[in-house]
Amino acid sequence: MSEAERESMSFDVVIVGGGPAGLAAAIRLRQLSPQTSVCLIEKGSEIGAHIVSGAVIEPRALSELLPDWKERGAPLNTPVATEDMLFLTETRSFRVPALDKFMPHMANHGNYIVSLGEVCRWLASQAEELGVEIYPGFAASEVLIENNRVVGVATGDMGITRDGKQGPNYQPGMELRATYTLFAEGCRGSLTKQVMQHYDLRKGVDPQTYGLGIKEVWEVPPEKHRPGLVQHSFGWPMDDNTYGGAWLYHFGENLVSYGFVIGLDYSNTWLSPFDEMQRVKQHPAFRKHLEGGRRISYGARALSEGGLQAIPRLTFPGGALTGDSAGFLNVPKIKGTHTAMKSGMLAAEALVDAMSTERVEPASYVQLIKESWLWDELKSVRNIRPAFARFGMKKGAVYSAIDAMLLKGRAPWTLHFRHQDNEELLAASLCEKPAYPKPDGKLTFDRLSSVFLSNTNHEEDQPVHLRVKNQGLWRTVNWDVFHSPESRYCPAGVYEVVNETSEPALHINAQNCVHCKTCDIKDPAQNIDWTVPEGSGGPNYPAGM
Repeated sequence: MSEAERESMSFDVVIVGGGPAGLAAAIRLRQLSPQTSVCLIEKGSEIGAHIVSGAVIEPRALSELLPDWKERGAPLNTPVATEDMLFLTETRSFRVPALDKFMPHMANHGNYIVSLGEVCRWLASQAEELGVEIYPGFAASEVLIENNRVVGVATGDMGITRDGKQGPNYQPGMELRATYTLFAEGCRGSLTKQVMQHYDLRKGVDPQTYGLGIKEVWEVPPEKHRPGLVQHSFGWPMDDNTYGGAWLYHFGENLVSYGFVIGLDYSNTWLSPFDEMQRVKQHPAFRKHLEGGRRISYGARALSEGGLQAIPRLTFPGGALTGDSAGFLNVPKIKGTHTAMKSGMLAAEALVDAMSTERVEPASYVQLIKESWLWDELKSVRNIRPAFARFGMKKGAVYSAIDAMLLKGRAPWTLHFRHQDNEELLAASLCEKPAYPKPDGKLTFDRLSSVFLSNTNHEEDQPVHLRVKNQGLWRTVNWDVFHSPESRYCPAGVYEVVNETSEPALHINAQNCVHCKTCDIKDPAQNIDWTVPEGSGGPNYPAGM
């Protein structure tokens, strides 16, 4: 189908992504310039459908954007009341004393435990009241670049069958053209990858390093519910060279958010993040909160952990990157919503400035970022995550305390990441297999029953959106050297090996994909390319996630 046959819509600004960054940018644009036409598109079936986060939110950016958010009914209803940081051994837990002293970047006084999906739905309602046009179910698959300037995005054709032919319900894609385009896709966005490659935005910065967060929401008996409790852990079951930890938050009406994050720079090819997450629940420090409860939802998402050193060039002709597309997560604080929102607000201010002066590139965005509390915050914690990568878990924790208490984030040095996550795996023959217990169906579960709770759906006949570029490379690298790590690191059971004893081949269950992007990040040969599926396919996370 030629581009001439596509329908087209034009706006002053198109925003790709309906998360905190994109929605904050949309609201700020209309606050500053009510005459500016703003269109926000979201690949999920509705705003919030693809949002998954812990989530404890720091309301600083929200208060700047909408100072009367409480009166407006923002769904921040569970203030943090109690918090613990635990170091785990296999059977015991040790509380880190004086958390606000030893790990002040992790203290949560004044923060709220929320469903980030609900927060985004509420932000969308605020944006629409201001005149932002929001289109969920629009999966942008192509960046439109003309004369080396981004002029918008295009959605993919609908109704293409798996063999590449036009089906009976075929519809050509649509072009959404704009003077400026903001990419707010979250971690490892497929269009952001295109933009970064075209404009070489990562030149001169550290490789981005990532984490994988896997989450469950539980409904627990009222007598077990402790609203406002925040519990984090590190240590077991990770070895000293693997970054990771678990969280548990009590919020809402008898709800508990439980989850596990692991750095995707881990080296053991046999490791399964999903199974590690399941076995942490069996530790006494976590089991006591969940036993007798009922698991009601499940999800997973990659997150950018590189911090200040890995932030790419933020602007290009016709647009900018914002939120976790750019990597604004504060990893030691385990928070990215407030930083994403602040970056979106500053991007909006830069776009208004660029429109008033008819600049091709919103160059003031970078200066606004560097003059903001967002930059100061990320700069103060810039050495903590790379310290764990360089020194290991125990020494990294000691360094973090020294950096926070004595140096107060003002060390005269900056630690760096040297390798991409996919380069860190060791050959299967060099790694020890963990012994994972079988799920009991009450506290621990398998992947497929978990994916069922994410309400994931992709049209059966649509083209597979997970593309293996070279099947031969899969056989010689993924199978022969690493013994199919994708069958373990994927938290949704998308990848499985068939004919294992005779002619091993990779089978892709694309309909299970929860859009976490881990395969795109961790594949050792970078042979798997995650692209957007047709229409609004993917998870449909319920309220509470």
